[in-house]
Amino acid sequence: MYQWRKFEFFEEKSGGKSSIPAEITGRIDCCSGGRGRIVIGCDDGTVSLLDRGFKHIYGFQAHASSVLFLQQLKQRNYLVTVGEEDQTSSHLSSICLKVFDLDKMQPEGSSSTGPVCVQILRIFTNQFPEAKITSFLVLEEAPPILLISIGLDNGSIYCIKGDLTRERISRFKLHVEGPVETSDSSITGLGFRVEGQALQLFAITPTSVSLFSLNDNPPRRQTLDQIGCNTNAVTMSDHMDLIIGRPEAVYFYEVDGRGPCWAFDGEKKFLGWFRGYLLCVIGDQINSKNSFNIYDLKNKLIANSMVVGEVSHMICEWGYIILIMSDRKVLFIGEKDMESKLDMLFKKNLYNVAINLVHSQQADAVATAEVLRKYGDHLYGKQEYDEAMSQYIQTIGHLEPSYVIQKFLDAQRIYNLTNYLEQLHERGLASKDHTTLLLNCYTKLKDVEKLNKFIKGDDSVSEQRFDVETAIRVCRSAGYHEHAMYVAKKAKRHEWYLKILLEDLGSYQEALQYISSLEPNQAGVTLKEYGKILIEHRPAETIGILMKVCTDSGETKRIRSNGARLSMLPSPMDFINSFVHSPQSLMDFLEKYVSRVKDSPAQTEINNTLLELYLSNSLSFPSISRENVGDDLNFKANNSWEVANGSASGKKTKPFTESKDVKKENDRQERFQKGLSLLKSAWTSEMEYPMYDVDLAIILCEMNAFKDGLLFLYEKMKLYKEVFACYMQAHDHEGLIACCKKLGDSSQGGDPSLWGDLLKYFGELGEDCSKEVKEVLTYIERDDVLPPIVVVQLLSKNPCLTLSVVKDYIARRLEQESKLIEDDRKSIEKYQEGTTSMRKEIQELRTNAKIFQLSKCTACTFTLDLPAVHFMCMHSFHLRCLGDNEKECPECAPEYRAVLETKRNLEQNAKDQDRFFQQVKSSKDGFSVIADYFSKGILSKTANDTDNT
Repeated sequence: MYQWRKFEFFEEKSGGKSSIPAEITGRIDCCSGGRGRIVIGCDDGTVSLLDRGFKHIYGFQAHASSVLFLQQLKQRNYLVTVGEEDQTSSHLSSICLKVFDLDKMQPEGSSSTGPVCVQILRIFTNQFPEAKITSFLVLEEAPPILLISIGLDNGSIYCIKGDLTRERISRFKLHVEGPVETSDSSITGLGFRVEGQALQLFAITPTSVSLFSLNDNPPRRQTLDQIGCNTNAVTMSDHMDLIIGRPEAVYFYEVDGRGPCWAFDGEKKFLGWFRGYLLCVIGDQINSKNSFNIYDLKNKLIANSMVVGEVSHMICEWGYIILIMSDRKVLFIGEKDMESKLDMLFKKNLYNVAINLVHSQQADAVATAEVLRKYGDHLYGKQEYDEAMSQYIQTIGHLEPSYVIQKFLDAQRIYNLTNYLEQLHERGLASKDHTTLLLNCYTKLKDVEKLNKFIKGDDSVSEQRFDVETAIRVCRSAGYHEHAMYVAKKAKRHEWYLKILLEDLGSYQEALQYISSLEPNQAGVTLKEYGKILIEHRPAETIGILMKVCTDSGETKRIRSNGARLSMLPSPMDFINSFVHSPQSLMDFLEKYVSRVKDSPAQTEINNTLLELYLSNSLSFPSISRENVGDDLNFKANNSWEVANGSASGKKTKPFTESKDVKKENDRQERFQKGLSLLKSAWTSEMEYPMYDVDLAIILCEMNAFKDGLLFLYEKMKLYKEVFACYMQAHDHEGLIACCKKLGDSSQGGDPSLWGDLLKYFGELGEDCSKEVKEVLTYIERDDVLPPIVVVQLLSKNPCLTLSVVKDYIARRLEQESKLIEDDRKSIEKYQEGTTSMRKEIQELRTNAKIFQLSKCTACTFTLDLPAVHFMCMHSFHLRCLGDNEKECPECAPEYRAVLETKRNLEQNAKDQDRFFQQVKSSKDGFSVIADYFSKGILSKTANDTDNT
């Protein structure tokens, strides 16, 4: 105790100038604080209220004689006093207890001034004999219930409980000591302890400390100690512990007995408790001086110590410790702010004390961290790096890490820096830069054990302790590929894991195995990124994984039947960039995919790509592949070597070159056949549109001189002229004739005009092609494609052809024409005779009378009698046999109606222009169609109608 340091954490605020106001004239016997006021009771029976400046507010006469005890309540603005009144009867005690309502004042004009007294209670009765009151304490329970304990000099305690304002009270008595030695059994102090529902009362005498359990009925007494103390040397701590002061020490008591003991010499005249500090006024009998000490028991220091005069009362209010002296002076002692106390400690380098102080006073974390930082700086300046780091670590979360890191980087204390960075990661406060720095420390120290612990920690949240990407990057750059791979795999950063395998280790097979173990979607993502390098080194295995990804593990039946499932799978075209330098592998991959999946949503794009590969002369994309570049370089090197070494060397390399060219040509032809097969299979006769881009296919066939493909495409597109042009460019006479046989048959939907184009081609050929012309003329004659005059005109342009070529053809056509002319002449004569006969009959009907000689009805065959009807067709009928139809002959009417219907149909057809032109276009001889329309009078009638309109 004697070695405790003394500090000036408290200071006198009033400068010793405050004193009891002059309005208070009596001796101060008691005082109480609370609700921002000080209440003072005097020996003249007056009570005075003082404000924060210790100014007199007002006073009133509470009792006739002295005020012995008073206590101001905190829950309600009540004042409870105990004082002496005038004795009106020898049987009644003069000691009374009064309750004043400080919110209510006596009305003006009344006999007394001051607050209203709401209750007056006699303390002593027949059941509670009178004795000297030595202590007084009020406990505020749930309003308006009060528990008042009054300690007497005979060792008894009178308790009054209830609502005093309504006199709903109960009284009971507690006994501390027996009747023997009453002089030493007076109650010198009381203290209530409330824990939940438990209510206990400490009672102190000069020779004992007792505890009453008031929840029991009757209350149960327990003696805690056989020592006691004098009046005013009793107080209660914030933790509801009883504190008593004796000359040799200060004792703490809990419910189970004596607790800590602090040896402070001197007579303890007053004890108090203020904000965790123990207040003690100690009398020195040697020099007759009193010292006022404030103890910080937790940190074991004296927060303040000063010499004072004779203290009569000590109370705490407004955040101050108030000492009322016997000479009526008042000392206001207040605590300094935390910053001032810390500055005081820092100047003396008492950092441990400062740290304990901020912890004990529950300062905020920022203030605590600042104290720890300054302590760390102090130790760092003394080059005590380990101790300094232990302080800096405690500031994590409040002090910027760069402040500490910079210090230890400059000091080159890599071990301490590593420790700090580890703590940052443990608390989840590390950034990417901190992770980088820590891993660099491990690698620089070559501390594989710590690196393993950091990277491969067993805790489930290890991946949240550091930035994964940063850890991978640092370990990779430092050559710790195994650790980098471990982090990447644990964090499921597949792209980093594969990057290390492929770019750093070249483990292509292991990379493929890893990809195959991933989920299909994730495997597809990684293959898109690293497929190019894998195709270059492991094409077959990579294609196998791609097939697995794109076809859902090869479930062919399921894929074909479930289009929705197929649309969810990656398309092969998503991976085409991986084959940019490996067209042969791409062709193999697409062929395998097509053979397995028949109805892919990307079938058109796949077919387009396959056509480009099949029809390419050198099996390459528009950009030159690495393989082709390598071949060209080898070829150029061989040629250079051949030139440098003469013809002998050339003879040695020529067979190899020729065999290589033959192989290349064979491969090209094989691919062309695949291309033609693809063109046909993707555009069958049942399909309206092909499953590839026709324009692209035509361009590819033209660029690579693929004649068979062009012919197929032109034929499917019904571009017969273009097919014909292909054979013409190749001067393939047999092909031309075969083409016309196939495409010029009108019965099969062909174009007969192709024969005319072929004949024109031979007419302009300029060489002898008599055999071909004769064959063509056979088909022209058969289908009557061209008139003989046109044939002669076309063939006359070829000087190499003689008349003998067309002689037989012309003779046959002339004979046919002559026969047709004769048939037409006979038909004309027949029609002329019929026309003459009809005109003659019409003339007779118009000019001569008609004699009807029928004697029987044509309908019923009975004898004809009147009334009768005769028609110009020479049929006669009874009028009754005709019924309602008297205007036409029943026998001739059907034939007449048929003629009229035919006429109406012809007129209707004449208005259908589309049909007319279609007949003209589809007819071999369009003139005959027009002549037929004119012969029936349709065109002329329509024209007349139009003119009239």
